[in-house]
Amino acid sequence: MSQMNEGTTKDMNKIEDTVDNLGTEKKEAILQNFDTFTDYLTQKVHVGKKLGLNEEQLAAATKKVASYLAKNEEPRNREEKVLHELWKVSSEEEKEVLSHLILKLVA
Repeated sequence: MSQMNEGTTKDMNKIEDTVDNLGTEKKEAILQNFDTFTDYLTQKVHVGKKLGLNEEQLAAATKKVASYLAKNEEPRNREEKVLHELWKVSSEEEKEVLSHLILKLVA
């Protein structure tokens, strides 16, 4: 495995660990309201940018989080329901585009 792929895999594992380790109460608070959810994502994107992540890396992280949420969490509001349904019917290529659009929405 190349050094870049190895780093990307580690980054993706960190994202999954972070989402997994959010306390139930905090996760509920973040996901309950769409504005709170997008504010949370905005903060994480700013942190990623400060760490030097480029748009492709941020989009990859966004895709990983979206995949996790689609698989493990039920939508809590209409906006999340729309994103959830779009994610379910999207091809991998469309998920890439949707990840970039989500990133654009919160950045």
